[in-house]
Amino acid sequence: MRNTALRTQAATAAVTATSLLVALDIDGTLIDSERRIPPGTVETLDLVRAAGHEVVLATGRSLAGLLPIATRLGLTTGWAVCSNGALTVHLDPSAPSGYDIVEARMFDPAPVIRRALDVAPSVRVAIEEVGWGWRTSSPFEPGELNGQQKAVLLPDLMAEPATRIALTAPDLRRCTDALRATGVTVAPQRADWLDITAAGVNKAAALDVVRTHLGIPADRTVAVGDGVNDLDMLTWAERSVAMGHAPPIVRSAADETTGTINQAGALPVLASLVPAVDGSLSPLAAQIATAERTAPGPVVLRVWHGVGPDLCRCEAWTLQDGRWVRHAPIPSGVGITMRAIETAALEAGLPYPRGDEGRRRAQWRSVTGGGPAGFELPLSGL
Repeated sequence: MRNTALRTQAATAAVTATSLLVALDIDGTLIDSERRIPPGTVETLDLVRAAGHEVVLATGRSLAGLLPIATRLGLTTGWAVCSNGALTVHLDPSAPSGYDIVEARMFDPAPVIRRALDVAPSVRVAIEEVGWGWRTSSPFEPGELNGQQKAVLLPDLMAEPATRIALTAPDLRRCTDALRATGVTVAPQRADWLDITAAGVNKAAALDVVRTHLGIPADRTVAVGDGVNDLDMLTWAERSVAMGHAPPIVRSAADETTGTINQAGALPVLASLVPAVDGSLSPLAAQIATAERTAPGPVVLRVWHGVGPDLCRCEAWTLQDGRWVRHAPIPSGVGITMRAIETAALEAGLPYPRGDEGRRRAQWRSVTGGGPAGFELPLSGL
């Protein structure tokens, strides 16, 4: 496991005055029990990001379980909190594994494992291996754990610090207090399953570290979740929303309740964070229009080429306090051409570029840094 400093882009990226930190649980919030993503979720997440908001996945899943879902959601860059807050990562496709570990909260697993064996001799134990899967005392059923698993001897499970332990045994929840007495955080998942992390670990604590890194005020936070492990996160957020199928204790902790996962309840919450756009616009045009309407100052689009003619990055930048800062990514601007950007800008009804399609290269200005070749297109009057 690598514990790294933040990459330069993560450490120095500015947020604009309008930015929110939007913390989203995954299971039961963005995907259902069959691992289906409700229609419209990815498109709405793209608009939220184009509005300049920082979308942060905050999940009980391990990193190995988060990564494929993040990819399906189109969230391959940005921040994520895994393992109920034990692990914070910065997703980055240019990193060797697609992420950098920002913070890993480790603890000695031996005392709690010994106590678990005392109170529930038949307990099965799994130790999280970050980014790969789990080491286990005996095999778990397929689907019980995210990622791969390898059975090892109990002394080996207790030999090294861990980010998380999963324990399962009949009626194990009755042992919650006994296990907490060893100085760990115990998160019951169901009657026979407990997740164990270091003392003080929860989603809210990890999210507040991310919020501080990003420079987003505490009153610019939104959280959506459905589980008991979301309680701290919902209390932490300035605006908290419980899914309609959440247990009563979770719904009572939130400011609002939305629809169930089967009703795609997260979608109206996400949609409330962005201005309404013409539903007939293409995704690219809608994202450009959203970025232009939410930026606190004049806007330019900055694009960078990769090794070929297609664009590897597309971002909206805005003038804030006398300097240009990155306002938002344009997710649909990746993998397309500059001409497609021009066409979408016109479709969105923006005043720039001017002239006939294909004759607007005079409007593009070269920019340095961020890629082999960068260009800038004004979208609003300066």
